[in-house]
Amino acid sequence: MTGKKDSNNLFVERRDDKTYAVRKPDSERASAVTQTQAQAIERAKQMNPNAAVHVERVRTTTSGKPDKWRKG
Repeated sequence: MTGKKDSNNLFVERRDDKTYAVRKPDSERASAVTQTQAQAIERAKQMNPNAAVHVERVRTTTSGKPDKWRKG
């Protein structure tokens, strides 16, 4: 179930083909696909400037692992 709060969330995920998808919560298809993570973040902000953009980590860092999300 997607609520009003979810409408202000977008997710940037790395795909198997190493492109990046911008997705809405509970969506079956990507709203946009880009070549780089930076392009996907920018596209998400263009799609909804008020959205909280959540970016999938793609490598291990001191503040997170690849299975964690960060704000974009």
